[in-house]
Amino acid sequence: MSYYWSKWTGKLTVWGKPFSISVEPTTSCNLRCPECPSGLRAFTRDTGMLEKEFFKSTIDELSKDLLYLIFYFQGEPYLNPKFLDMVTYASQKGIYTATSTNAHYLTDEVCEKTIRSGLDRMIISIDGTTQETYQSYRIGGKLDKVIEGAKRMAEWKKKLKSTTPHLIFQFLVVRHNEHQIEEVYKLAEDIGIDEVRLKTAQVYEYENGNDLIPHQEKYSRYKKNSDGTFSIKNKMVNSCWRMWHGCVITWDGIVVPCCFDKDATHKLGSLKDQKFHQLWTGAPYNQFRKSLLKSRSEIDICKNCTEGTKVWA
Repeated sequence: MSYYWSKWTGKLTVWGKPFSISVEPTTSCNLRCPECPSGLRAFTRDTGMLEKEFFKSTIDELSKDLLYLIFYFQGEPYLNPKFLDMVTYASQKGIYTATSTNAHYLTDEVCEKTIRSGLDRMIISIDGTTQETYQSYRIGGKLDKVIEGAKRMAEWKKKLKSTTPHLIFQFLVVRHNEHQIEEVYKLAEDIGIDEVRLKTAQVYEYENGNDLIPHQEKYSRYKKNSDGTFSIKNKMVNSCWRMWHGCVITWDGIVVPCCFDKDATHKLGSLKDQKFHQLWTGAPYNQFRKSLLKSRSEIDICKNCTEGTKVWA
């Protein structure tokens, strides 16, 4: 309500606490995807692993209001050896938990532990139905490992008679894989995946075209203009519900506005220095909210935002 009130009146109002946050288990990744700072090893911020005790203290502070917890920002969550212990802790607090993985580490042991952790939702990135197509974006990845891991998760759900985690194949639609969209639905059905989601790809340099932009515009975040250049399809409005709804907490406790601030350039505070409730309504946070209400188009991380350009299966 405070978001809508701020949007309608243009005057900043913040009531309550966030009910959804993302935490970053690690910045490390085994793949080298070309549009990802983790894959490119291109961070300008510190890199590392989320510590279990820091995570627990953060969740203890937020759990009263928190409904949804995403264990993902940058990096591959399963590279953090304490990842599933943290999922278990959050699940025991009654918080809905979700993660996103490239599925290269889903051994039988890991699959069983994942299910027993109480994880509610798992997004598996699968951006191709052949190795050639898959590795075009997921550089260094092995499609057979992804498929084997997905199969194991589905099999262990049956073995343990569990309805969770809800398994999602996420297909990042780019030019070299758009012809395989129907195939990924068939693959998901054969394996026992619960859902397929198509996602538009973020491209950093898109104005003059990019080999990653799909030919089919409905699967693209960008549109081709009459002069041959490209621009974002969605309209830039001076509001964003994310700034009243949740936030992202990096592995080292830095709070940033949302998942589009991949390099944590907009630091709103640190949980190593202050409590979250102080930070949530503090001057840096409120100033960022005010800048959204005034001129969102001037904020760098908003210029390539997916709001309004996601493709849902």
